[in-house]
Amino acid sequence: MIDVSLLSVMRRWCFREGMSQREIARRTGLSRNTVRRYLKNDITEPVYSKRQALSKMTEFEELLISWLKREARRRRKERKTVKNLYEDLVPLGYSGSYDRVAAFVRKWREEQRLAASNQVYMPLEFAAGEAFQFDWGENYAFIDGRKTKLQVAHFKLSHSRAFILRAYLTQSHEMLFDAHNHAFRVFKGVPERGIYDNMKTAVDKVHRGKERIVNRRFLTMVSHYLFEADFCNPAAGWEKGQVEKNVRDARSVIWQRLPRLACLNDLNEWLETQCINDWQTRKHPQFADKTIEDVWYQEQRQLMKVTAPFDGFIEHSKKVSSTCLVSFDRNRYSVPASFANRRISLRVYPSKLRFIAEGQQIAEHNRVFMTSHDTPGKVIYDWQHYLLVAQRKPGALRNGAPFNSMPECFKHLQTILLQRERGDKEMVEVLSLIVHHDEADVVSAVEMALEANCPSKQHVMNCLNRIITPLPPAPIPIVNGLQLTTEPTSDTSRYDTLRGKRHAH
Repeated sequence: MIDVSLLSVMRRWCFREGMSQREIARRTGLSRNTVRRYLKNDITEPVYSKRQALSKMTEFEELLISWLKREARRRRKERKTVKNLYEDLVPLGYSGSYDRVAAFVRKWREEQRLAASNQVYMPLEFAAGEAFQFDWGENYAFIDGRKTKLQVAHFKLSHSRAFILRAYLTQSHEMLFDAHNHAFRVFKGVPERGIYDNMKTAVDKVHRGKERIVNRRFLTMVSHYLFEADFCNPAAGWEKGQVEKNVRDARSVIWQRLPRLACLNDLNEWLETQCINDWQTRKHPQFADKTIEDVWYQEQRQLMKVTAPFDGFIEHSKKVSSTCLVSFDRNRYSVPASFANRRISLRVYPSKLRFIAEGQQIAEHNRVFMTSHDTPGKVIYDWQHYLLVAQRKPGALRNGAPFNSMPECFKHLQTILLQRERGDKEMVEVLSLIVHHDEADVVSAVEMALEANCPSKQHVMNCLNRIITPLPPAPIPIVNGLQLTTEPTSDTSRYDTLRGKRHAH
C-alpha cells in the first residue's frame, strides 16, 4: 500500500506541475501501471484492508453464538452465565482466557440489542368490544407481615384501555381461570377476542405460524365465555404491547403505594379499587377529552354479557391413605374415614380444595401454600372425619392428633371424662351428637353442661334437647269484644213440643 504523503506528492507533480506519468514512475520507482491507477481514481486517502488476526476464539465463535441463541430462548433464571459457557468451551479445546469469551459475549449482545431497537412496528387500532390482552407479571407485597412473591394477572381492554390486576401465588390453571372470572365481572362483559402469549397454561405445543395445540381445559374456558383465543408469534410481544406496557407502568402507578395487608383477598380488593380509580382520572391516549372510564362506558355496550362464571377447577385422581389423608402440593388433607384406602377426585380451586366421591362432595379444605421448598409440608385435619374411627376405637381419642383441632369446650369436657371409667367411650358418644345435630347446638349444650358443673353425656343430651325443642306457644288471650243484649235461658218444656202429641204421656 502506497504511503499517503507520497501519494500527495505524486498528485501535485501530475496535476499542478504537469509532470508525465513516465517521469513520476522514474522518480518514485513505482511501475507506470501503479502510478496510473492511483492518479486515475482520484484517491485522496488509501484504504487499508482490515487485518485478520487469528485468535484462539475464532474457531469457537459459531458454536458460542448458537449457545447464546439457545440461552436467550430460556427463562431468565434457567440461563447459563458467561462463566458456565466458558467452562463448557474448555473441554472442547478452547485454550484462551475467560476475558476473551466475556468480551465476545458482550459484543454479540450489544449487536442483538441494536438490531432489536432498529425494528419497525405497525401501530394497532381496535374497535370497541373487539379484543382484550392478557399477560402475567411478577411483584412483591407484604402480606401478614411477610414479604411475598406474587404472580399478577393483567387484563386490558384494547379499545378503552380499561385494565384490572389480580394477584396469586402461582400461575397455575385454576389461578388463570379465576382471573378471567374476576376480569369479566369487573369489565361487565366479554370481548370477541383474547390476545395471549404462548404460556404453558394455555398452549401445549407451538407449531409453525399461528398453529397451536391448545390445552383442553383452557379451550373449555374459552368455549364457556364464547371468545376467540389468539396467540402471538414467539418473541413478538409487540402484538400485545398495551398489556406489556401496563405490566411495567403498574409497578410505578399502583405498586409503589401498596400498603401492608393481612391476606391475599384484601390485596385483591385493594388492587381492584385502585384500578377503577385510575380509570376515572387517566385520560384516554386517543380521545384526549375523555377518561378511560368514559370510553369504557361506551365499549361496555359492545361486550357480551356474562351469564355465569366459569367453574375453573383442575381435577386430580387421588388415593386416600389408611390414615384418611390425601396428599397435594406437599401438604396432606383429611377426608371422612369411610373413604380410607379408596380412590377419589380432588378439585383444585385458587383458595379451596374440594374432595369428590361417587358424584358427591365429601370434604372441603382451605388451600395451604408453602412459602419455601425447604419448609416441611403441613397436615390439615378435620376432627369430624375421624369420628367413625373413634367409635370403633375409643382409646384412640386420648392421643389422636386430629382431635387437637376440636373446640375448646370439647377439649375441657374430654379432660374431665377421660379421668372416669369408660370416659373415652362416653366422650365419643358426645362427639357423635354432631352427626345428627348442628355443631353450634352441640357446642352450646356442652358449654351449658360445663357451666352447670355437670359434665356428663346425659346432661349434655338434656341441654341439647332444651336447645333444639321449641318452647310451647303462649296462650292466645280471649278478647270479650261482643256482648249479648238478651241472655239465653234454659227451658226444658220446649222439648215436649218437639215430641208431638202422639208421644205425650
